[in-house]
Amino acid sequence: MAPSPAGFDLSPLERVVCAGEPLNPPAWEWLQKQVLKNRVPVIDHYWQTETGGPVLGNPYGLGMLPIKPGSACLPLPGFEVGVVTPEGQPCAPGEQGIVVIKRPFPGLTQMLWGEPERYASDYWERIPGVYFTGDAGLVDEDGYFWIKGRADEIIKIAGHRIGTVEVETALLRHPAVAEAGVTGRPDELRGEVISAFVALRAGQTPSDKLTQELIATIREEMGPVVVVGELNYVHMLPKTRSGKIMRRVLKAVILDKDPGDISTIEDEGSVEDAREAWHHIRGQMRQ
Repeated sequence: MAPSPAGFDLSPLERVVCAGEPLNPPAWEWLQKQVLKNRVPVIDHYWQTETGGPVLGNPYGLGMLPIKPGSACLPLPGFEVGVVTPEGQPCAPGEQGIVVIKRPFPGLTQMLWGEPERYASDYWERIPGVYFTGDAGLVDEDGYFWIKGRADEIIKIAGHRIGTVEVETALLRHPAVAEAGVTGRPDELRGEVISAFVALRAGQTPSDKLTQELIATIREEMGPVVVVGELNYVHMLPKTRSGKIMRRVLKAVILDKDPGDISTIEDEGSVEDAREAWHHIRGQMRQ
């Protein structure tokens, strides 16, 4: 996020629709209120490459629904989407589970090239009878969907399941933070703790004082159960060219493993940037 743009004519804009990562409430508030002065709506939605288009969103044009910052809104016409437990049972309102699509539709991918067995096992057999998106989320009492991150990236701290997006949103509440990506780091006592990678806004510099402020911001937003192991300051986050944070790369960095296929990454230098930040923190921890 940056200060409101000056010298640009925004009057032709009729609406803004965001994709890639879930639109964090602080980012939405900056764009909706500071940049656009509430003149046009800023709308989030949810889809995957495999779905060929949005499955959750605000049906702009059919009847604009109230916007809840951070929510992907409702299933769009023609789609049956739900949130279930790993055993396939429907989750109650507010209960976090796995986002699934209950029946196929024309735009949904029908196979993986050369791997028909893996398509069946990865998408249709993990929770029999529904399409497994691999994303964690919940539905509130109004039927709005909230995406919490990839299901395999959920952080488990002392038995509590913490969504990566929730922690990143909390970090973005601090005015010094431009971007944040988090992952879980193994911890003998709690199972996992949070390892956060933070890119600061221009003019901001890392310091012990800032680190304590950021940890306090997370605690204020999410409570003391969210234990931060360390903050790693980076110049940029590893992201795909479509803007998705590659948290598996951050996980590989802190585990000193090969990050695997990074052919879709926007800037390969971000991997080394994250690795240098982690090695710097780890060196401090060993002192």
